[in-house]
Amino acid sequence: MTSSIVIYHHAVSELKSLIEILVQCKGMQAVYVVDNSSVPTYGFSELGVRYIFNNKNLGYGAAHNIAIRQAIELGADYHLVINPDIECRVTDLEQLVQYMNLHTDVGHVMPKVVYPDGSTQFLCKLLPTPFDLIFRRFLPASWTEKQRARFELRATGYDKVMDVPYLSGCFMLLRVEVLKTVGLFDERFFMYPEDIDLTRRIHQHYRTVFYPHVSVVHHHAQESYKSRKLLWIHITNMIRYFNKWGWCWDAQRKEVNKSTLANIQ
Repeated sequence: MTSSIVIYHHAVSELKSLIEILVQCKGMQAVYVVDNSSVPTYGFSELGVRYIFNNKNLGYGAAHNIAIRQAIELGADYHLVINPDIECRVTDLEQLVQYMNLHTDVGHVMPKVVYPDGSTQFLCKLLPTPFDLIFRRFLPASWTEKQRARFELRATGYDKVMDVPYLSGCFMLLRVEVLKTVGLFDERFFMYPEDIDLTRRIHQHYRTVFYPHVSVVHHHAQESYKSRKLLWIHITNMIRYFNKWGWCWDAQRKEVNKSTLANIQ
C-alpha cells in the first residue's frame, strides 16, 4: 500500500499528525508528499516520507498521478489519495484495506466523512447534472433543497454500505490494478471534478463503495465559496467535465443514477 498527499504552501506542522498515522499503517510501502508550491518546503523527509517538489502548481490530479505512477512501479496493491486536512487512525486505514482484501470487485472505497463537530459530510452523490454543480450555486438554498438532498443521497441516512458513482476526492482508497485498467486522474481537470471523473470511470467496471463503519474527520474549508479565483477555476473545470461527458444529454448518467437509486432503497 502507498499513499499521497498534495500540498500547496502547507507547513510541515500542519501535516505531521497525519503523516505519523500513515507511516505507521501496516503494509505501508511509501507515503508521498507532492508539493505544488512555488518554493520547496523543508522537513518532510525527516518524517519518513518521499517528498516530491514540482516547482509549480500542476493541479490536484496531476500531482497525485506522480505518486500513483511510482506506486505502480513499487507494485503496491492499493493507493490512498488523502487530503492534508483529514484526521484518521491507523485502525481506520487497516479496516478499509481489510474490506478491500475481502471484496476484490471493489475498485474504490470511501469511509464516512464527518466535520470536526461529528456531523456528516454528504459526500456520496449521484453523477451530477450541470444544475447540481454549477447553476445551483447561484440560487437560494431553499429553492434547491429537495434536489440537493436527492443528489447527495441524504435519504439513505449514510449508515449502510452503498455502491455510489461519485465519491469525494478527499479520501480515496484505490485498487492499483483497477487504475491500470481505467487510467489515472484526467489531468485536463486542474482541480475539483477529477474525483467525479475517476470514480465514474471506475464505477463503469468495478464497485465504488461507501463504507460507513469507518469514519474520518475532514476540516472542509469549501474554499471556492470564499474566493472568486477558486470559484472561476471550479466553474471552468466543471465546463470541461460536462464537455467530456455530456451536458443535458448523458444517457449513461441517467442510467447509472437510476440504478443507484433503485439499489439503495
